[in-house]
Amino acid sequence: MIKQKKSIIILAAGNSIRMCSNLPKVFHFLAGKPIIQYVIDTAKSMDASKIYLIYGQNGDFFKKKIGEQGLIWVLQTKQLGTGHAVQLAAEYFQDDENIIILYGDVPLITKKILNRLIKIKPYGGIGLITTILDNPKGYGRVIRNNNNVVGVTEEIDATEEECKIKEVNTGIMIANAKDLKRWLNQLNNDNIQKEYYLTKIIAISHEEGNKINTIYSNDSIESYGINNRLELATLERIYQKKQVEKLLLSGVTLLDPSRVDIRGTLVCGIDVVIDTNVIIEGNVVLGNNVKIESGCILKNCIIGENTIIKPYTIIDNSELSTDCIVGPFSRLRPGTKLESKSHIGNFVEIKKSLLGLSSKIGHLSYIGDAKIGDNVNIGAGTITCNYDGANKHKTIIEDDVFIGSDTQLIAPISIIKGTTIGAGTTVTSDIKESGLIISRMKQIHIKNWKRPTKKNK
Repeated sequence: MIKQKKSIIILAAGNSIRMCSNLPKVFHFLAGKPIIQYVIDTAKSMDASKIYLIYGQNGDFFKKKIGEQGLIWVLQTKQLGTGHAVQLAAEYFQDDENIIILYGDVPLITKKILNRLIKIKPYGGIGLITTILDNPKGYGRVIRNNNNVVGVTEEIDATEEECKIKEVNTGIMIANAKDLKRWLNQLNNDNIQKEYYLTKIIAISHEEGNKINTIYSNDSIESYGINNRLELATLERIYQKKQVEKLLLSGVTLLDPSRVDIRGTLVCGIDVVIDTNVIIEGNVVLGNNVKIESGCILKNCIIGENTIIKPYTIIDNSELSTDCIVGPFSRLRPGTKLESKSHIGNFVEIKKSLLGLSSKIGHLSYIGDAKIGDNVNIGAGTITCNYDGANKHKTIIEDDVFIGSDTQLIAPISIIKGTTIGAGTTVTSDIKESGLIISRMKQIHIKNWKRPTKKNK
């Protein structure tokens, strides 16, 4: 059997009026990703010859937000309906290819159901995805005669009897390009909204004697369209529920499944425990026996087994080895790497630094652009002064160094193995021999000194 070429159209030129936003609807976020990106990713997975993106105004904004992505960009300057949008792309079609039509505001359509759609497309006719809704308000109704599809009526144009129909059109369809171009040329805007409805090609095709084959979407989430913020919030909760169900069934313990948000991809080992109000962004990997306590945000990170992340810790583009403890209220910024048995305490910020085996930063410190060896202890209030106002500089601390509280390390600087730095010291040059380093003003005691008092006005 010869594999027929296929191209995909994504309709994304709507005005997004009901979102009440300056941001185009398709760029609002669902589970941490723009709505339109879900559709583009699915389209790319379909091995299509071409992917057309029909956009409205703000084309430069579109391309800036998502990049070119190998798409064919087609501008619809006037929003005259979905039929008009497809007409604009039709000049690029090759007669021997099939055209799949998707929507930029229907983000969770899947490759699986699109492959089913391809299989049911009849010769010379249309393949259409429909679904059954208990409350079909807002959707076009599928009109059948003796179980054969004869057309689709938009709700605004439907009769009272047609409004009772619960089978609705998702808008997602497939047709041969040559046929599609012929049907598009017959569209008119003889309707209440004075738009060129793409759905009218179904009646046109039927009148030619062609078959309209349909498949039901088994999961209404696949065809759920977003028109306003309420619908976006509703789909977010549905999507999150499905995400946490997968985690629970894979053996992850979620202490309250309704209070975890997965805004990316989460891969977990065995016996992982996640507490409430945790947010996962990007690609996150958790090893065996990892425990994530309440209020943490994890973004694009790898966390090794037996590690505990204490409450309200933020970990961003970092990698943690095994048996670490981090938090509470810690922040690991991009480029941070912790070796096994590292311990980061409360109110510690680390950026673009390596912390060695069994090293500790207990609390209230900033470590940036540093390479820290094994068994190093860094006291409270320690700062690597890595920025001179123009450039970032490196701090190197070798193994077995003890740094007392309230120490400033003025980078670039290197501290040799086994050094002890007394509390309150400012280190301004390399330490090349181990020993005790102290730089303090002499303590002065002024007797009989009186504290200033307020003057009477």
